[in-house]
Amino acid sequence: MSGQVLDEKRSHPSEEGWLRAIPRPLHGWLVPVAIAIVWEAVGQLGLVPASMLPTPSAIVKQFVELIASGELYKHMSISLYRAMIGFLLGAGTGMLFGLLTGLNKIAEKTLDPSLQMMWTIPLLSLIPLFILWFGIGEFSKILIISLGAFFPVYVNTFLGIRNVDLKLFEVARILQYSRLQLITKLIIPSALPNILLGIRLSLGIAWLVLVVAEMMGTSAGIGYMIQDARAYMRTDAVFVGIIIFALIGKISDSGVRLLEKRWLRWRDTFKG
Repeated sequence: MSGQVLDEKRSHPSEEGWLRAIPRPLHGWLVPVAIAIVWEAVGQLGLVPASMLPTPSAIVKQFVELIASGELYKHMSISLYRAMIGFLLGAGTGMLFGLLTGLNKIAEKTLDPSLQMMWTIPLLSLIPLFILWFGIGEFSKILIISLGAFFPVYVNTFLGIRNVDLKLFEVARILQYSRLQLITKLIIPSALPNILLGIRLSLGIAWLVLVVAEMMGTSAGIGYMIQDARAYMRTDAVFVGIIIFALIGKISDSGVRLLEKRWLRWRDTFKG
């Protein structure tokens, strides 16, 4: 018995030592805090010029100044609007097309080859074309963001539907499910892990495309703020913009992961 307990302790080294004194929710902050401490020390010692790599304290100071002036709120609200509208439009359309091609063989043969071909086109190469076609207004930015958000949801929705176990269809046939019940009670719940994965990837790509879109022909937004700060060598403001994108991306990703935990409780998977 004692040998078994010892083996269990050895198999869970993360539970031993000084890590036990730190609450689990804080474990993810260990690496960022360590990097920030080393970063601050390097800056304070003057090993790297402040114009190239400002210290975390200088970045925090700039962050506070941008909040106090209202500039940060202005840029962030515009970026959030563009990203969310583009994401909802692209992800919603991607899910509809994924359901259509996943549930219908004729739709798959008709639409999927063209969509797969479009997916291979580098998205950023389309930005100059979108500017020529639609100008530099909000419509072109939202459209390019929605295009980036479309494909991850489409591909994963299609894949999730096609990976539904055939045995479940036999059960549904025995229970005499209607077509609507088959879709809502069997196919979509079974494909939900893939759909949520597509949504997570879609959110990340939406933020990525937003940055590029806002650096080209715009006068507001976090991407514009970064570009403007670079032009005036305000490196601390550049880092503020980068950190904001990282935080918003992490928050949105964590939101989807919370939905996964709530909606996918039925899954019996390896937890590590």
